[in-house]
Amino acid sequence: MAKNIRALAAKCCFSVIDQGRSLSDELPKKQDLLEGKDKGLLQEICYGVIRYLPELEHDVRQLMQKPLTGKQRVFHFLIIVGVYQIKYMRVPDHAAVSETVAATSALKNRHMKALVNGVLRNFVRQQQNETQDEALADAVRFNHPGWFIKKLQAAYPKNWQAILQANQVKPPMWLRVNQQENSYEDYQALLTNADIEIKNIDKFSQAIELTKAVEVTKLPGFEQGWVSIQDAAAQQAARLLDCQAGDVVLDCCAAPGGKTCHILEQTPQIQSMTAIDIEQDRLTRVSDNLSRLNLKANIIAGDAASKDWWQGEMFDRILLDAPCSGTGVIRRHPDIKWLRKASDISTLVELQQQILKNIWSLLKPGGTLLYATCSILPEENREQIKHFVEQTADAELLAIAQSDDDIGWQLLPDERNMDGFYYAKLIKKAS
Repeated sequence: MAKNIRALAAKCCFSVIDQGRSLSDELPKKQDLLEGKDKGLLQEICYGVIRYLPELEHDVRQLMQKPLTGKQRVFHFLIIVGVYQIKYMRVPDHAAVSETVAATSALKNRHMKALVNGVLRNFVRQQQNETQDEALADAVRFNHPGWFIKKLQAAYPKNWQAILQANQVKPPMWLRVNQQENSYEDYQALLTNADIEIKNIDKFSQAIELTKAVEVTKLPGFEQGWVSIQDAAAQQAARLLDCQAGDVVLDCCAAPGGKTCHILEQTPQIQSMTAIDIEQDRLTRVSDNLSRLNLKANIIAGDAASKDWWQGEMFDRILLDAPCSGTGVIRRHPDIKWLRKASDISTLVELQQQILKNIWSLLKPGGTLLYATCSILPEENREQIKHFVEQTADAELLAIAQSDDDIGWQLLPDERNMDGFYYAKLIKKAS
């Protein structure tokens, strides 16, 4: 396997874009072949290419008579890797070109060397005389798929451009303090002593935003379970669910377990916590997170749309972190733009309806269900909950104080520097 960083980047991007694989799955495999700072450079290139793909594709199309196909497709992505470096990285142009051309040998096809070299050198010359083309299609100008842009224009006519721009920004690093170990005020002091600068603290969740991301190993007490990495938007869940001592709690679609752990950290006096997820492999991460934080939960592999996993116990509180489009976390996972299709949305909406109806039947009268998604599409969020309440006689929607809407709370990407998220809080009327 090639150890050349640009060759690995081309292979990774080919796997994601052409083969539909997840960046979070593919990138670590390639990083395992590298050491030290090279891992970070590979990540920067792969994330950058996928973030700016339509624009980079447009640039390359202008320079080639015909597209590369078949076994040559990986070299198409190698050229894009080179263009990304020239446009967006601090790598000098000559170094970006020479390093990318050298990758043709690592990809075992030196015959492509002249093509890659010629295209990149032409791009360098062209870029020196380039002017901004305002006539470019929105998909290229904003680096998002056209179907998604149209949905945002319909849902957010005043700020759709701001949402797209926010998706292109590198995400911040938010910390969740394990309040069983330290108060968030005490942990701030530990960060200061470690020369780690704090930018912001969310007053609702007490999440801590760092000025600059750091390696987790540099965080005081990380291995001992004093702190976790979790966006502040996701940290609202435990606060909104508001579990009480003695509650029997279900976290539905729980993997990777961040919210499960947060609930247990916040309310250790609950009677029991059950965490279910349909994917057995992802439950390993739930177990790992619980273990690091010295917490316990009943972990079950099960489909939330059925009751095959259910052990007969009714729940006082349910967190339903529903499967969704992930359109609120594109800045963290830019491959969502290319892995998700327009046709997926109606399928997801139907699945969400099935899960909501099924899980609602497991909630005690007087109990609370918190519906959550990391989507910003109204059909998965506001419209989904409005439909459910209209169709469910014993469902009552509770107001969320931070929201201006009467149906849940929609956080948009970069709002308070958080991810895009939606919450709706429902109570089951006592019969």
